Amino acid sequence: MNQAYSKAIKLIFCIIVPTVLFHMCILLKIIPYDITWGGKLKNDMDMYVFESVSILLNLFFLWVVSMKGDMVSYKFSGRTLNIILWGYLILFSINTIGNLFAETLFEKLFLFITLLLAIAIWKILKKK
Repeated sequence: MNQAYSKAIKLIFCIIVPTVLFHMCILLKIIPYDITWGGKLKNDMDMYVFESVSILLNLFFLWVVSMKGDMVSYKFSGRTLNIILWGYLILFSINTIGNLFAETLFEKLFLFITLLLAIAIWKILKKK
């Protein structure tokens, strides 16, 4: 595994694990949900749905990156992993643009995180 590829995988883990913990804190109401999702969450039910989906998508992303990095024995095909990673690259790229126009400074700061994730995915996909 080349060094840029390995660093990209480590960077993803260093970002996504705390992100999952952050979303769990919102789900458990340790952190108020009105600072996330562009202020669009209006009630607890919205928060439970959005946060649960976010946690599941992030955990799935970690699983896919683990497969791509040969950290787990069960694997999807390389083609399937690449298709999924392209989907996440598009998702994080769109999210980066969305964070640029976020209403709160807190969310605008996530622009850098989503941009780093998009770049890391790009490095993984472009591995020769």
